[in-house]
Amino acid sequence: MKNLLYLTFVGVLLTSCSEYQKVFNKGTAEKQYAMATKMYDAKKYNKALNLFEKLTPSYRDKPQMQRIQFMVAQANFNTKNYVSAGYYFDRFTLSYPQSSKKEEAAFMSAKSYMLASPVFSLDQTDTSKGLNAFQFFIDTYPNSKRLAEANKYYQEINYKLQKKAFEIAKVYYTTADYDPLRNYTAAIQAFDNLLEDYLGTEFKEEALYYRLKASHDLAIRSSDRKKAERINAAIKSYEKLKRNFPKTKYLVDSNKMLANLENAQKQLIKS
Repeated sequence: MKNLLYLTFVGVLLTSCSEYQKVFNKGTAEKQYAMATKMYDAKKYNKALNLFEKLTPSYRDKPQMQRIQFMVAQANFNTKNYVSAGYYFDRFTLSYPQSSKKEEAAFMSAKSYMLASPVFSLDQTDTSKGLNAFQFFIDTYPNSKRLAEANKYYQEINYKLQKKAFEIAKVYYTTADYDPLRNYTAAIQAFDNLLEDYLGTEFKEEALYYRLKASHDLAIRSSDRKKAERINAAIKSYEKLKRNFPKTKYLVDSNKMLANLENAQKQLIKS
């Protein structure tokens, strides 16, 4: 009985595969469309995508194209081809501005780019696309039932980009021994960019502290010609940290740096 059921299953499978290949290779555009829809509904997304790719030229200006484009986008999402899904959902919103699925497509485009984004240490191009797409969604659909989810994802992506910016700035500081003047200066600028680009960032205290460290180390290691100017700039960095975080967790180390700067300032005046 088990063998009979197995053979029946294999037979059905082979017939199904044979039917698919026949339609794929020699079927009319109408039959390919019907088969692609059938594969999509059966969650055989790769087969559906292969057929959609083949039949698209035949349906380019036809009413069915709207449904085809949405299914292509969703099939890519369901197979975790998130970059492609983001692209196709975005294209859908542009191609069919009156569609009842436009809002869903806009949300799915943003979600696709978010899921395509790598860990914070890698290139964040898709992360930025996701952030912009969610911002667009939030602005365009303020009454959407998906708004809470969109805001949540926006915050997650924003945090990832902040962390990326912070880590880049910190790397400039920690590798400064290889090229002190260039890297300390680059670290200061990178921390400034972080603080300007992400007002209220969760990394603000730490960024201000490392900015002070970079300013301090640059001033102490400077030639006499530049030292006075850089000491003053470093002292301002200390004051900015204290102004924003009077009880900063870096207070002890920051006060030591201030003492070093003031002592160096006195020595410079004497010389």
